Amino acid sequence: MAKTTNFLLGSGENLTGPVELPRGGSTPRPPYTFLEAKTRLSPQVQRAADAIAELSPAACPRDYAVAVMTLHPEYIAKSYHPSRLLSAVGLEAVGSRPRKLAPEKWRPKSESTRAKRPPPEEAEGVDLFVAGKRARFQQFANVLPTWTEHIEGAGQLFEVEQFRAATSGDRLRPLQTDAAEPLLEVVLHVFEPFVIESFEAYLATFQLKADIDRRYVAGSLCFMPLRSPRELLEEVAQFAFLRVVREMPRLRPLRPVSRSFQGLQPFECVLPTEPPLDRKVKAVVFDGGLPVNAGLEAWVTTIEGQNLTDPLPEFLEHGLAVTSALLFGPLDAGMPPSRPYAHVDHVRVLDDESDKDEDLYDVLPRIRTVLETGKYQYVNFSIGPYLPIEDDDVHAWTVMLDQYLSTGNTLAAVAVGNSGHLDRATGNARVQVPSDCVNAVAVGACDRRSDGWRRASYSSLGPGRSPGLVKPDVLSFGGWDGEPFWVLDAAKAGHTVPTFGTSFATPSVLRMALGVRAHFGDVMSPLALRALLIHAAEDDGHERHEVGWGRLAHELESIVVCPEGMARVVYQGVLDPSGAIRAFVPVPNEPLDGKVTIHATMCFATTIDPAHPSNYTRSGVEIFFRPHIEKRNKSKEGLPPSLHAKTKSFFQVKNYSPESDLRRDAHKWETVLNRAQNFQGRSLKDPAFDIYYHAREGSQATTAADKIRYALIVTVRSPRTPDLYDGILRRYRTRLTPLTPLIQIPVRTTAT
Repeated sequence: MAKTTNFLLGSGENLTGPVELPRGGSTPRPPYTFLEAKTRLSPQVQRAADAIAELSPAACPRDYAVAVMTLHPEYIAKSYHPSRLLSAVGLEAVGSRPRKLAPEKWRPKSESTRAKRPPPEEAEGVDLFVAGKRARFQQFANVLPTWTEHIEGAGQLFEVEQFRAATSGDRLRPLQTDAAEPLLEVVLHVFEPFVIESFEAYLATFQLKADIDRRYVAGSLCFMPLRSPRELLEEVAQFAFLRVVREMPRLRPLRPVSRSFQGLQPFECVLPTEPPLDRKVKAVVFDGGLPVNAGLEAWVTTIEGQNLTDPLPEFLEHGLAVTSALLFGPLDAGMPPSRPYAHVDHVRVLDDESDKDEDLYDVLPRIRTVLETGKYQYVNFSIGPYLPIEDDDVHAWTVMLDQYLSTGNTLAAVAVGNSGHLDRATGNARVQVPSDCVNAVAVGACDRRSDGWRRASYSSLGPGRSPGLVKPDVLSFGGWDGEPFWVLDAAKAGHTVPTFGTSFATPSVLRMALGVRAHFGDVMSPLALRALLIHAAEDDGHERHEVGWGRLAHELESIVVCPEGMARVVYQGVLDPSGAIRAFVPVPNEPLDGKVTIHATMCFATTIDPAHPSNYTRSGVEIFFRPHIEKRNKSKEGLPPSLHAKTKSFFQVKNYSPESDLRRDAHKWETVLNRAQNFQGRSLKDPAFDIYYHAREGSQATTAADKIRYALIVTVRSPRTPDLYDGILRRYRTRLTPLTPLIQIPVRTTAT
């Protein structure tokens, strides 16, 4: 008798329900007394008011100015936002930026606690950009020395470590170019609509003109190009609502540094003739176009972006290679390519002007126009700016993609770039924009499909920005000079050419998601597929900043099939703001014996606050794991017994970074939580994850948040329980549903 194949278990959300969790806690002692805080800040506020008074009226539109209020590292959580203090003095937060600092004092702690965990030399605080009429700053300076603890807002003074006027130095970034009039990208805080027209008027005083027509507004930020003589930059950067002035990046090189593939012979490739396996789904590739003789008409439609000039041959080669990887994966000599999983629309967004820095702002609207049609749930980006990410500012490309992906209805795979061989100390080897998207899968490259793999030397490195710290998310085979990634040849139809790069690893990952979609239909959302891809990655002991969560599984079967002693469950649903659910981990009725591994991956999609990089995600989750439903904490004398079972740490901040100065709640705001943990079977009884949804906006708590989509993948492994899958299905037969393949997937389903 043929052995039954156990596929993923769906409908995990039927094992969830609302739960009431106790919130809040004791109020810690502040680092400063009220008198200390007032005494420290009074001269700082006075100096800031004096500096602001000396600013040119032209740099202060409608007499508004901006100061920098630096929050103490222990007071950067949303619940500590100094909103009452700002309201009391007539100021408003317009943005923020993370900043490392050593505060003058820390919160008082007991000697034993301080001995176990001494305060770090530096920690992450926040520079809060606060705006107001110039007279407001002087009034603040005048009244602060007279305040008592009973003044509205005075109770938040101890949260403020420093206060100063914003300067040109806060806004200017070092330039790499030697050009006398470099092309720049400027970013404005659009506090009110008048800011943009006031900036135009301010530039006119220097006979300068920004490219307002190509501006991109995202939330409260406005991005636009500006060309300016170097000698005027200091004065330009004095404009009050200017956030940053930086060099305009160019398009990424489309391949790593060229190497020769000596001794490798191209081979003929006979393409399949059948249509895609899943005719209901379309993926989209944004790239350099396709040659007219590509021969992919059965599976690919070529679309021209808006306002394009002629294509470049190298862009067409790259576009074909990326599309080849998405359709067929890496090609192998002597093996016919697999039938593509889905139809692909290839949108050409690059032309013969795209390798110039000026044209990068034309590429973005071409992409945005197509995405806003809402036609695509699967998107590939193997192009982007040649720009490593920064911790203190977010780029327009990243913001645009994250805004589009915030619903959770679309899965985007984004290449991290090919700069991994560059200098790490300067940050040049770091993952490139827009792979820092918190709502996308950032893809790096590994060097081989077999065991003994490692990160390809060219593949850009993490970490990402926090939140979004684990980047790349996954690796896939991208090739190298010893084992290239074979793709279709643009110069010779029906033949192949060797190449390598993260550009080709990325569509391979998206192809795997399309394979699952073709296998099971629409039962799994794009967000669930994102969680599943990350869940199936294995790091093989490599460093997190090198490989992210690991290399994507070799074959489709290893993702969707449960072998003996294993069950994998998919949960999909929505979370209500400031509410919690309990998600039970399915185990059989019979106690489990020996070691049991529980592996959980939580993903959610979120809206963003681009003006607040360290508080970029508006949504977060706090997860408590309760391994045994009957084990409770001992109650204190005179108090009722604990309502909920004891918790055990599962997802922790140290799983993301070993650095002690990472804020303690950082993992709460990550859109991906992923960890496996071992237990003794006897310690588990109806284990569950309690998932609490937190919401924030503009770095502070909010009550106006929307529901968010989530996907949770849980794998239970019990080597001593070969019939684990059947035991779980017997217990939950009315609530869990084995996912049923709609079609037979071909045997050759390698992705990496």
